[in-house]
Amino acid sequence: MARIHDIVIDCRHPASLARFWAQALEGYQVAPYDEAELERLRSNGIDDPEDDPTVLVEAGPGVRPRFFFTLVPERKVVKNRMHLDLTADDTEAEVRRLGARVLAEHDDWVTMADPEGNEFCVMR
Repeated sequence: MARIHDIVIDCRHPASLARFWAQALEGYQVAPYDEAELERLRSNGIDDPEDDPTVLVEAGPGVRPRFFFTLVPERKVVKNRMHLDLTADDTEAEVRRLGARVLAEHDDWVTMADPEGNEFCVMR
C-alpha cells in the first residue's frame, strides 16, 4: 500500500514560497543548508540559497509529508487540480495571520491563494 512521502509544488521562486508554507504549517521549517548542501549548490553554479531550484520544508527527521518547492519556467495559469485543506482553532485569526489572498468565503471554509496563486482552504 502506498504512503505519501513528499508533496512537490511547482513554482517560480522556491525559496520565498517555501518560507510562506513553513510559516503557514505548524511545526514545519525550511530545511537548513549545511556546508555539503551549499557546496552542492555551488557546484551547480548557484551561489545563493535564495536561488536554489528545489527547497525543502520539513517538520523533522522522519516526519511526513515533507514539501519540496521546485522551480518551473511557467506561471500557474488555471485552478489547482489538488489543494491542501488546513485547520486551525480560530479560522478567522489564521486567515489574518497567513495574510494570503482570500478567494472565497464559504460556510465551512475559506479559500485562499498563496503568493504564487496556488489555492488552499482553511476549514472552519
